[in-house]
Amino acid sequence: MRIVRRTLMIVGAILAFVGLFWLGQGMGVIRWPASSFMIDQYLWVVTGSVTGALGLLLVLIARRLPRR
Repeated sequence: MRIVRRTLMIVGAILAFVGLFWLGQGMGVIRWPASSFMIDQYLWVVTGSVTGALGLLLVLIARRLPRR
């Protein structure tokens, strides 16, 4: 159970970070790289929000698993 918990935490944290990055690019807050096709695109705002929420959900699930 310990490996599952740790794996869910790592995957969830990565998904949350990537989701926030996509959200920031979609909103035009993060303009790196400058030639990115994702900047100021509504699709990436939605995709980033969903991905970030999924990552946070995985972290919450992992935290509720029993420690053994």
